[in-house]
Amino acid sequence: MNDHARSSSMKLRVENLTKRFGGLQVFQNISFDVEPGRVVGVIGPNGAGKTTLINVICGMLSPSGGKVWLGDTDISGKPFHITSRLGLLRSFQQTNTFRAASVEENLHRARLFSRERPGPEVNLDVLLEEFGLDRHLDDRSDSLPYGQQKMLGLLLALAPKPKFLLLDEPAAGLERKERTRVDRFVQYARDTLGCAAVIVEHDMDLVRRLCPHILVLEAGRLLAEGTPADVLSRQEVMDAYLGADAE
Repeated sequence: MNDHARSSSMKLRVENLTKRFGGLQVFQNISFDVEPGRVVGVIGPNGAGKTTLINVICGMLSPSGGKVWLGDTDISGKPFHITSRLGLLRSFQQTNTFRAASVEENLHRARLFSRERPGPEVNLDVLLEEFGLDRHLDDRSDSLPYGQQKMLGLLLALAPKPKFLLLDEPAAGLERKERTRVDRFVQYARDTLGCAAVIVEHDMDLVRRLCPHILVLEAGRLLAEGTPADVLSRQEVMDAYLGADAE
């Protein structure tokens, strides 16, 4: 099997994942699969463990139990610089760029990680134009408006040609019209690159638009999973999460 065929059949598998900080258990026995090209949403109230889950999957934190598999490779506890080289990239809730560098230099640094990685090349020119960043290639990233800094951070995760993206609240802090750019970003990653995504998000409209399958975390446990129409209509989900935002 060649590299491209192998990567196209690779899936991300989370198996009984548990994380504790001392005596505090953040989540326990979380299991799910993400097939190539699929988009999975993760929702839940604040404190449910969503960001910590992302941090453990990508290797920024070590698990207290369970496994994370990328294809046939056990990546449990491997540091982020290793998992990213294997094709697992992430974004952050806050802007995360090389602040003193120009937009163009930011993208150049991110592209360095893609040189030996198989798969289709990432043509960022279309997205740069759609996001209005093509007019700011020479500007320092920290001089950009917040929304553009946020989109640049997403492009930095995409430039190294990931197989899987972990997006931590990509729409947080964006205006409504800017959130459609997140849609475009995810659609490009999925349809053009065959990239799968796990999206942690509070914007339920965005989750409904982008995620055919969602997971609900509540108090560190997997409360429900399935299609948005099914999961979001369940009383236990509305009680645990949506009810607080329904007023």
